Amino acid sequence: MNPHLARLYSLAQQPSRRIIGLMSGTSLDGLDVALCRLHGHGAGTHLELEQFTTVPYSEQVRQRIRQVFAQEQVSLEYLTLLHAWLAEEHAAMVLACLQQWQLSPTAIDLLASHGQTVFHAPWHQHQHPEFALNATLQLGDGDHLAVRTGIITLSDFRQKHVAAGGEGAPLAAYGDYLLLSSPMEERLLLNVGGIANFTYLPRAGEAASAAFSTDTGPGNTLLDATIRAWRPDLAYDEDGRLAAAGRVQENLLQELLAHPFFAAPLPKTTGPELFSPAYVRQAQERSATLEIGLENLLATLTEFSAAGVARSVTQAFGPRPTLAVYTSGGGAHNPVLQAALQRQLPGCHFATTAALGMLPDAKEAILFAVLANEAVAGQPVSIGAGRQRVPAVSMGKISLPG
Repeated sequence: MNPHLARLYSLAQQPSRRIIGLMSGTSLDGLDVALCRLHGHGAGTHLELEQFTTVPYSEQVRQRIRQVFAQEQVSLEYLTLLHAWLAEEHAAMVLACLQQWQLSPTAIDLLASHGQTVFHAPWHQHQHPEFALNATLQLGDGDHLAVRTGIITLSDFRQKHVAAGGEGAPLAAYGDYLLLSSPMEERLLLNVGGIANFTYLPRAGEAASAAFSTDTGPGNTLLDATIRAWRPDLAYDEDGRLAAAGRVQENLLQELLAHPFFAAPLPKTTGPELFSPAYVRQAQERSATLEIGLENLLATLTEFSAAGVARSVTQAFGPRPTLAVYTSGGGAHNPVLQAALQRQLPGCHFATTAALGMLPDAKEAILFAVLANEAVAGQPVSIGAGRQRVPAVSMGKISLPG
């Protein structure tokens, strides 16, 4: 038997596994690297976060990804090369982290890589209805990661979700359900990355079929794109300072919220392919707000992100919901966005996932470590039974180092 296959088989029998989760989101700020010790699987999963860091992307990495990111037409040669090159970059980052943590690759059981999403096409949104299927594409080839690091790698998690009838996103519900369910309260776990999404968790012990995740619309993607267009010297609006200096333009906000996505049934998914700078400009043209200035535009886009979250929450739970909401992602650091969320959902109590013992910035990387653990040691994760687009699946393609 191939020794790596033998190792994989033995990992399934072990009581615990050391797994590195990797996440690179639509913000393109860097690679999140979470070293996790996972004990057990399924409902008995226990996780310890041993190390976490975000390795910043160089401007070269960002620019290369942006050449294909959410673009309808790209060079096939360039895309093919980038798929392998980005995996080599991620592998080098992992090895550098291990050196910094004074660990050998042999001390790691599995590498769980989300990859870099460059296009996301739920069938009801993309421009080719003749295909009538969902599709998604993440770059960063798993075989290159495995060979370069010497670590058994699971990657391309979203493809199985799509193949089984899901939309490939969001996947947060699977890990959230295993790690963060509570017998004391029902919870809403809100992640505000480039795209915002939430997971609803009923009280532990109640029907798992009630749990689900959904995208709600843009999180930071339009805010960051606007900053790059107006102020190339800034990566983002730190602490929402520019947005705080502006005023929400109500006519523009209503144009932004007019998209049928916001009335579509839950769960649903979207991406920067839909909510792009072009979408904002078209809404500005319709509302005659092209000259409102940067601060007013950012204030309006911040309110737009919060309103998208609020619409999905009230769509699911009715007007004036009273839920415990735990935030993560870059948006958790934006006080202007947090204030808008509290204003839009006044009956909800807000805290970050740190209150649950989970580092907010590490949450998504941790999720993929959990999914890899389930693929190797557990069973297909079953939540949302009977709910459309929430399949019970094991996710992740396995790549051996040799």
